[in-house]
Amino acid sequence: MMQIMENVMKSQMNYKTLGGIEITREVSELDYCQGIEFLHQLIDSNRGALYSSSFEYPGRYTRWDVGFVNPALALECKGLNFTIEALNQRGEVLLSVIFNEIKNLSAVESITNDKKHISGCVRLTTEVVPEEERSRQPTLFSVIRAIIKLFSSSEDPHLGLYGAFGYDLVFQFEQLKQKLQRASDQRDLVLYLPDEIYAMDHRRKSFTVYRYEFGWNDLTTVGLERTGKTHYFENNKKPEKVSDHKPGEYVDVVRIAKEKFKCGDLFEVVPGQTFFEEYQKSPSELFNLLKKVNPAPYGFLINLGEGEFLVGASPEMYVCLKERRVETCPISGTIKRGLNAIEDAKNIQALLNSAKEESELTMCTDVDRNDKSRICEPGSVQVIGRRQIEMYSRLIHTVDHVEGILRPEFDALDAFLSHMWVVTVTGAPKLWAMQFIEDHEKSPRRWYAGSVGWLGFDGNMNTGLTLRTIRLKNGIAEIRVGATLLYDSIPEEEEQETQLKASAFIDALRGNHKNRQSQKIQLNNGKNKKVILVDHQDSFVHTLANYLRQTGAEVITLRAGFPAEKLKNYNPDLVVLSPGPGSPKDFNTAATIDMCLKLNKPIFGVCLGLQAMVEYCGGVLRVLDYPMHGKSDAIILKESALFSGITSPMTVGRYHSLYIHRDDVPKGLISLANTSDGVVMAIKHETLPMSAVQFHPESILSLENNAGLQLINNIWRML
Repeated sequence: MMQIMENVMKSQMNYKTLGGIEITREVSELDYCQGIEFLHQLIDSNRGALYSSSFEYPGRYTRWDVGFVNPALALECKGLNFTIEALNQRGEVLLSVIFNEIKNLSAVESITNDKKHISGCVRLTTEVVPEEERSRQPTLFSVIRAIIKLFSSSEDPHLGLYGAFGYDLVFQFEQLKQKLQRASDQRDLVLYLPDEIYAMDHRRKSFTVYRYEFGWNDLTTVGLERTGKTHYFENNKKPEKVSDHKPGEYVDVVRIAKEKFKCGDLFEVVPGQTFFEEYQKSPSELFNLLKKVNPAPYGFLINLGEGEFLVGASPEMYVCLKERRVETCPISGTIKRGLNAIEDAKNIQALLNSAKEESELTMCTDVDRNDKSRICEPGSVQVIGRRQIEMYSRLIHTVDHVEGILRPEFDALDAFLSHMWVVTVTGAPKLWAMQFIEDHEKSPRRWYAGSVGWLGFDGNMNTGLTLRTIRLKNGIAEIRVGATLLYDSIPEEEEQETQLKASAFIDALRGNHKNRQSQKIQLNNGKNKKVILVDHQDSFVHTLANYLRQTGAEVITLRAGFPAEKLKNYNPDLVVLSPGPGSPKDFNTAATIDMCLKLNKPIFGVCLGLQAMVEYCGGVLRVLDYPMHGKSDAIILKESALFSGITSPMTVGRYHSLYIHRDDVPKGLISLANTSDGVVMAIKHETLPMSAVQFHPESILSLENNAGLQLINNIWRML
């Protein structure tokens, strides 16, 4: 390894992990002025990674550069098959420890072990589980969780698993149908366990190396060298095409998406396209260039082995967890940079005044809040920054900043999985958007729209989205970019946006570069009450569950189609029909309503839930000429216990295409609220225990005066 200057000052500590591993950590202070650049060239030829932030936003992004080479172990997976490889003799010591921990995992089948490899296959389950437990179902993350538990300790903030998480991991977590053919060399995950970590703190101007020795029973790494095989970037091929899309094909995808928006199957979606360029220089040269011409909060250089590299300058956090505080920064809403500050100011004003761009970010943040609501303390999910401006080399973005407090029964992997994959790279509702992406993109995403970063053995996590990332292999650079589409999208402009996003990276490859927090309120009308929340595959269901929990209620979320025994056994005080894409018939909601009424269970519906009640009572739904997705509206309220304490007109968030007009309300139902043009916004049944709203009380567009939360609390008064 290249020689580096170490100061005399060293320190050492010993501790034992939760799994009984004895660890000795030696800390040496290095000369800050020499920089961490020596790692760059080492990563060109050795497995390893460097994570570097060259973009600062006050109070948000990291001040650290962290890197390593020649780690002890590598965990990789292709589909359900995984391997854990010892990359040197030190890794062989750890391999035997890990095998002892995971060999009896119920999530793993056909596991084998030799001196250098553990190989196994994940056993997925078909069992119906509550949505709150979805992140604990058997997947590859069961293996990762076991390894983290083995090494778990609060003594060290740096030791952990570092690497890259591919997009296809979501297929272990959700039942989506694959249409695109995957390449034989595609890996879905590469994580390293390094035992020598370099950390540079730019705020304190300090540079430190942490070296670890491991002991378990009679095994020890003491005296074994930190070595590894070379893994070079080979320049032996040239791209056969410029993009995986022909000119105009992305425009066609936008038009197809607009039809999906119109019928209510989607609210927004983020399809991508890939551009190809020849690249003959080293990965580290490209990394250093991107740091200069496209500074970003999540920069990274990763040697994944097998001649594959990731070089990134991502603008967006995926998920960060520190001391149980879960943090994300959804980015949506984009405009190009001007030639000077004056043009930038005009473009920022245009961006902030754009209803279309605001709807993009609104939907993203509503979905993000939903993701956190699955695993965060009731009432803790907060939007602490709204439509903040971030400026990059060629683009200006609007960014929201969202945080929540992790519930005690969940950990970092629950936070990671509950956000997979974020709406800003998929769409909403997420499941339907991801299926659209699989059905209409031209090639698999590989690493794009996944994440990079690390899972700390101290329980914390720092990950960024794999955006603005170049995949290098065999002399070919792949740049994948996407655009957030919604009904207002202009197809030609969206195609141009993808080209603009890719342009900074294509120019770099060619050498042509230029230089309120919402108020927390206490509510308890639902105390000691139980709720079954029926999930119709909507992207906001967990926010709705979170609101119900804030009233004091106990909530269990079940996807539509569960058997009647579940309802009988849980014996809820209320059944809530969630929003969802499509129409009520897609989920056989009539059967759900029948089941509830036979057991005399009160029902409350949101959006699709209202539509289900209308059809159940013989009403006929219409389709809006202009779908209301992520749109704010002021509705007129009638006197009702549902709207107790809420002033009319009430500002709400709408996400729907289907509706019932006030002139068409079927017999037995009473309209409780309407829009100015007669769209029914709330109903109740004259004799049956059923009521519903068409709008989304859990949306950020319904946050004014906490009206949405107040309405949820009022449901219990109606009962």
